[in-house]
Amino acid sequence: MNPQKNYSVLSLPVIVAALGYFVDIYDLLLFTIVREPSLQGIGINLADKAAVLNASTKIINWQMLGLLIGGIVWGTIGDKKGRLSVLFGSIAMYSVANFLTGYVQTTGQYSFARFVAGIGLAGELGAGITLVSELLPKNKRGIGTSLVAGIGLFGAVFAYYTFYITNQDWRLCYKIGGGLGFILLLLRVSVAESGMFKEVKNKAIQRGNFFMFFTNAKRFKKYAFAILIGLPTWYVIGVLVNYSNRFATEFYGTNAIISGKAIMYAYIAIAFGDILIGFVSQYFKSRKKALLLFYILCIIGMILFYSPLNNSDFNMYAICAFLGFSTGFWAIFVTIGAEQFGTNLRATAATTIPNMVRGALPLINLLFLDVFQKSWNLSLIVSGIITAVIVMSIALIAFYYTEETFHKDLNYIEE
Repeated sequence: MNPQKNYSVLSLPVIVAALGYFVDIYDLLLFTIVREPSLQGIGINLADKAAVLNASTKIINWQMLGLLIGGIVWGTIGDKKGRLSVLFGSIAMYSVANFLTGYVQTTGQYSFARFVAGIGLAGELGAGITLVSELLPKNKRGIGTSLVAGIGLFGAVFAYYTFYITNQDWRLCYKIGGGLGFILLLLRVSVAESGMFKEVKNKAIQRGNFFMFFTNAKRFKKYAFAILIGLPTWYVIGVLVNYSNRFATEFYGTNAIISGKAIMYAYIAIAFGDILIGFVSQYFKSRKKALLLFYILCIIGMILFYSPLNNSDFNMYAICAFLGFSTGFWAIFVTIGAEQFGTNLRATAATTIPNMVRGALPLINLLFLDVFQKSWNLSLIVSGIITAVIVMSIALIAFYYTEETFHKDLNYIEE
């Protein structure tokens, strides 16, 4: 008898994984929300735009580097030591790092704290998705992982309102994030380990070997395509929504767009999209059909963003929300990544794949800001459109070559 069949989509592992991702997203996006007051708090003059840009870029780049490194580290641990090892270890690390961020005094300290937090944050989603995928029966795992991502993404909304409820006390916001993590640790004590992992734990096979993705051509292609299908999410959030105030100035001049508020609206919509896509996938009995539907919505959202309809603050916020909803395929994207690989590599795949996509944001920004705007001297709008075409083209090609995994039995290993 398969013990996985005993778990429902509202079982404790799903709820705890969702709450873990909630805290993860809270901490991951907090810097974006508290950026200016926190930089001012460590002595950066906000009137000096160059200094603000340099400091914020340094801090966010160190956080993204932490995510890339952490994705590999925690993925390997997840396949070698177990999914629960990651769920406990990663949250302990980023909880301490976030609490200490509340005491930083210099850009260097801030960068280091976010780097350590980034390493910790990298393990949360992949381990949670892997555990839920392996504990739930295959006809329910898509809904389960969608609930994890959908509920978790409300952490962005909580972060936004926490900042204002605390009278914009950015140091207290980081400390609250650390405290939430420690509370979550207590909830995780009762969560069971994956039965599939227990079956392979004592077998004489390679587990958590990151380099196995590169030693087999077929496996490498699956891994590369699993990463590339997620690129549109961070183009939308990292470029369109993040720079929504700058785009608004180009589109219709004087505006009162606050990028933090645009991000909040987008993440509310992403959360609903992530929950819905699990049921859409269930209806179609296909991961790929659900993903394609949301790709189409994403393309429509991009067209609306660059159209004459984007001519007021209300419309800009509404379009950012629609774009957010259209990128609510994050849950299915990570689930597809987990389902592509055997039990001995699954945690490594599910943990590194989303962090590789997050780590692609600097490359997307390099195209958008440095190549098209600075080197080619193109406008913000033209640069954005060209970047959108490139990102969506890559994602669609990768989508075409990605295998369907809806009915796939996950109880196997990679040779």
